[in-house]
Amino acid sequence: MRRLLFRGIAGVLLLVVAVGIAATLVLRASLPQLDGKIAVAGLGENANIARDSKGIPVITASSRADLAFATGFAHGQDRFFQMDMIRRKAAGELSEIIGAIAVDADRRYRFHRFRSKAQAVLDNAAEADRVLLAAYAEGVNSGLGSLGARPFEYFVLGAEPEPWSPADSVLVVFAMYLELNDSRATKEVQRGLAHRVLSEEVYAWLYPQGTPWDAPIMGGARAVAAIPDPAVYSVRDKPDNASSAREAGRYPLRGSNNWAVSGALTANGRAIVSNDMHLGLNTPNIYYQARLVVDGLETYEVAGVTLPGAPFVIAGSNTQVAWGYTNSYGDWTDAVVLKPGSAPDTYKTPQGDRKFTVHRESIKVKDSDPVTYLVRETIWGPVLDDTDYPDGEIAVSWVAHRPEGVNLRLIDLEKAESVSAALDIANTMSMPPQNFVTGDADGNIGWTIAGRIPRKTDFNAMLPADWSEQQGWQGWLDSDEYPRVENPQSGRIWTANARVTDADALRVVGDGGYDLGARASQIRDALFAVDTFSPEDMLAIQYDDRALFLARWRDLLLKVLDDATVADDADLAEYRRLANEWIPRADPASVGYRLVRAFRLEVEKRVFEVLMAPVREAYGDDVKLRRSNQFEAPLWALVTAQPLHMLPSNYADWHDFMVTAVRQNIDYMNETYEGPLSRRTWGEINTAAIRHPLSRSIPLVGDLLDMPADALSGDLDMPKAQGPSFGASERFSVAPGDEANSILNMPTGQSGHPLSRFYSRGHEDWVQGRPSPFLPGPAEHRLTLTPAGL
Repeated sequence: MRRLLFRGIAGVLLLVVAVGIAATLVLRASLPQLDGKIAVAGLGENANIARDSKGIPVITASSRADLAFATGFAHGQDRFFQMDMIRRKAAGELSEIIGAIAVDADRRYRFHRFRSKAQAVLDNAAEADRVLLAAYAEGVNSGLGSLGARPFEYFVLGAEPEPWSPADSVLVVFAMYLELNDSRATKEVQRGLAHRVLSEEVYAWLYPQGTPWDAPIMGGARAVAAIPDPAVYSVRDKPDNASSAREAGRYPLRGSNNWAVSGALTANGRAIVSNDMHLGLNTPNIYYQARLVVDGLETYEVAGVTLPGAPFVIAGSNTQVAWGYTNSYGDWTDAVVLKPGSAPDTYKTPQGDRKFTVHRESIKVKDSDPVTYLVRETIWGPVLDDTDYPDGEIAVSWVAHRPEGVNLRLIDLEKAESVSAALDIANTMSMPPQNFVTGDADGNIGWTIAGRIPRKTDFNAMLPADWSEQQGWQGWLDSDEYPRVENPQSGRIWTANARVTDADALRVVGDGGYDLGARASQIRDALFAVDTFSPEDMLAIQYDDRALFLARWRDLLLKVLDDATVADDADLAEYRRLANEWIPRADPASVGYRLVRAFRLEVEKRVFEVLMAPVREAYGDDVKLRRSNQFEAPLWALVTAQPLHMLPSNYADWHDFMVTAVRQNIDYMNETYEGPLSRRTWGEINTAAIRHPLSRSIPLVGDLLDMPADALSGDLDMPKAQGPSFGASERFSVAPGDEANSILNMPTGQSGHPLSRFYSRGHEDWVQGRPSPFLPGPAEHRLTLTPAGL
């Protein structure tokens, strides 16, 4: 019996070993070829892909079309599954390979009908653009086809990769729209609910346009409005029933930092452009570093970060001009209140009643029947099917839905020779509208908006509006109407997702939920602290994790926890001790930072909940309401002035209210974590969770696909904006024409293949803030693509 049992166990072990060997062989078969020659169809002349020790390529071709092909080939080799997920997300086609679990997500994305819109964009594109996208698609498919086996993710999912098409590259742009814009006008709907209940004075106080933290490059900071007096608004009869904040605040903004300094502030007279684009972090990273070179009848090059799925450098330098982006958070989406027409299934427009257009979308589902999803559309955009707004149904008018929402004019930056030329190009680009910051080799710098700006009529674009009598949008602004800053006297330009403009320029850009100005003001002040800069100086600003925003909240906390308050309470005394001894940075080792932050978030949530009590009474406790990103202005006014009429009914005074917030944090941490309060470091919750999308689905070895669980510095409201799965998707500082002495680093690695030595190479530099070269290093691998049949 024992012998049989031993044989059985041995057999199982052999089977496991055999399966492991087979899996390894399959994985290795899908590693890309890095050296030698590959004959490919669709290429005009030879093209070269030379990779350095980190897998970063220099891609060289004799024409722009062949360069697009070779770029697609490299993307197809290294990142095809990632590209597939991006296009499927935008098109609402995830269920086709993932299964029924993705149907709800597909419904949300299919609402926009981006698959058909992408084809329409392609059909209307210039011939040269179509040729470029076709060459790129051929390259992607050739790169994918060169692998000895399909990428491992398809074995896990039991699926086959579908070929890349030119329209898929347009879907990648739509995916970025989804990432960066309010795709369902949610902010306006939620603000509208509050506006319908609150008086104009109270609404304006709770939803201000800015705060004293503002650091715009046009105009100045905003003063804090006076607290409404008791005759206007009082919540003294409303209890505090809020649940614990659980250390959670506003969701991290999909945004970035960028800035530029003029040549007057650098040793070599060239401008320096810095950019770190903050996005959700996954393995592999969303961007792919590359240097693209055309060496034929024309000779030019561009280096920086590419987006797998697109044939060009998104942000970087062409040796004469450098550029980068932050999300503008302008108002690019409007909620249109529909008025029913005189007949069923119609709605009113300025041209008379119109019938809804109904599209039957079929969502393919792996191992299940297709799901039919109906999309009702108006002349302004699709109608929300999950929103009950009191004034009527809501249609979404969004730049991305318009035929003019996407073009390929970004490629024109490859040949821009000056800041003025780059700004002109930016104003013709169609993409999610961005703060575009640029600098050139002659030392000039500038800012504008890159992306289409709708020309709006006189309606309140912050709230749902009735367009039945007058169209809300009437075409697009001309390039000469865009706001622009060029060569400011200070020699410095900065943006960080906060308010950048004022007056007429702000009316043009609008407020789509731009950020509190704390991060922008910290960057601005760092730029004015010295008069000469190098790329390494810029990296230090990008890694600035000083807790300047929370400093006054620490002072308030220590004032609340005075000797009398903590005298007979050991927990409160320990909370005060740790806050008093804080490291004044978002340092992984700091307990005090975390406790001060938790105190502010607990107070913020409780104050907002009670101030919104009348709105919840009108719509129910489960109504979702928007807290303004500028809420710090009324919040700080309340906790410092401490008016009794704004205090919940179950507290004697504001001191009592804030001590309760501290106790709530203590209770939450004791219930959630083991050990004393002194072990609650910032790094305990700010731990990297940069994961492969399938790692949670693969038993035993799935964790090996993820990046290390490093304790990370940084947080919101400081230049180093960092969360567990959110942060800088790249960081660079580049002087055009001096790229060899410039720097760039990214999380994860170049390759999406877990057995590649490039899977995580470079990630540790990103974690530690070590400068990495902007340009690829010496070639260690050389691959030549040759036209088939020659």
